[in-house]
Order: sequence, then structure tokens, then C-alpha cells
Amino acid sequence: MDDRCSLDKPELLWRGRDPIPSSRRVAEERPIALTYNGSTYAVMMASPVDLVDFGIGFSLSEGIVAGQDDILGIEVVELELGWEVRTWLEDEDAGRLAKRRRAMVGPVGCGLCGIESLEQACAQPPRISMWVGFRPFDILTAMRSLRSLQPHHQATGAMHAAAFWDGGGIRLVREDVGRHNALDKLAGAVARAGLETTQGAVLMTSRVSVELVQKTARIGTPLLVAVSAPTSLAIETAERAGVTLVAVARDDGYEIFSHASRLMFEQRERVSAPM
Repeated sequence: MDDRCSLDKPELLWRGRDPIPSSRRVAEERPIALTYNGSTYAVMMASPVDLVDFGIGFSLSEGIVAGQDDILGIEVVELELGWEVRTWLEDEDAGRLAKRRRAMVGPVGCGLCGIESLEQACAQPPRISMWVGFRPFDILTAMRSLRSLQPHHQATGAMHAAAFWDGGGIRLVREDVGRHNALDKLAGAVARAGLETTQGAVLMTSRVSVELVQKTARIGTPLLVAVSAPTSLAIETAERAGVTLVAVARDDGYEIFSHASRLMFEQRERVSAPM
């Protein structure tokens, strides 16, 4: 586990009797500046780990670049007050980016800070039209297996996780104090690994807001599965984007909010007892 994700902050623990020293580790949160060709585009509060993945994934999910090959170079620099993820683009791409630049501090719970119009907030991602079938029990097994693949959350109790599941198993997991950041990091990791996304799923340990659906569609993944419930706009966006949205995932099942035809239910299939 990368120690940059958590810090020892021993204080006191009280459970109704005498207080005792606490050994809790807490999630580290730092300002991360995302710059392009030397100009700051965004400042996000995030966990200072997997920052190359973060830079690439943010560039892809924000539509700053069409593909990883559009990035000429990327470097991560630690500064006194935080970190900079410095990304370099072709002059033409940088010029286009300058027209939509937004310099802001983004709280970890917000994925749309700095957006200047309703049209930008409700931007429609590419529609996923291909049909891919998923077995309902396989999805349940994947969500169960994600629990043991979150070392930073296990240490701190304060981290979100985003995972890529290809139908056979979870291939990549990224964690962050912000759910949007975790998904951006996953998008970057998937791109760097060259994984085929059109047959798999994004798994999230959070609620589902509209930005998570938009990012999932831009990754090209037809299925998004989450532990908590979606918002109304997330459901509407998933319908339009062709994303199958599964949420409120528990040990005994889940709810399907859009494009349920991708789940291959069989008459005799039953959900087994929790592992």
C-alpha cells in the first residue's frame, strides 16, 4: 500500500470507559493542480497517489484529449503546498483548451465545480449502442470481491474505490478520497494498460451522480455498478448514453435502473447466500 494515501494521526479513542491511545490511519487529502502546457486548468482535492493515472484519466474523461496518444508528456511534481500534474499537449490542442479553461478548487464531493453553463453540466457523452450480456450472479460476485481490494479504505475507512471488471475478474482498482477522482484514476490506468473496455464494467463504492455516468460512457464501458443509489439525472443520462446502471448493490442483489436487457436472467437462477 502506498503510504502517500494515509497518515498516522494518533490521538485518543474513547468507547465509554477510560480513553486510550488511537492507532487510526487517516486518509491524506492534498490539493492537486492539473496543468496543461504550463497553465493551470483545475485544482482538485485528492489523494496524492496514482497521479499519472489521474492526469491521463482526467484528460480523457473531461474530453480534453480524444486518446492517450494526444498527450505528449506528463510529469508529477511535489511542491510545498501540494502536487502538480503537468501535462503537455500539441499547440493546437492547448489552444482549444485555453478557450474552456477553468481554474478552481474542487471539493472532493463535487465533480462539476467551475462549469459555466447548464449545457456543459448536462453534456451528453458518446452513446454505447453495442449489446453485451452479463450474468446477474457474476456482477454480485464482482462487487463482493472488490471489498478485499481496497487497502487504503481498509486502513482509513475514508476512501472511495473505482474498479474495472472484464467479466472474468477485477483487473484494476484505484482509490481516492473523492469518487470522481477515483474514477479518473481508473480511466487513466485502464488506458495505460490498453484494456478493452467495451466488454466490461466499472464498479464503484459510492452513490451514482451524473458525472460518474458521463465518465463511464466516455471510457466506453457499457455497465456501471455501484453500492449506493443513483440520482435522477444519473438515471436519465444513463438511459440516453446507453449505459446499464446497476446500483444499491447488496449481498442479496441490486436494482437495475437503465438498459436492463444486458442482464441475462435465467428462470432457475438464484442468488446464493453471502460469502
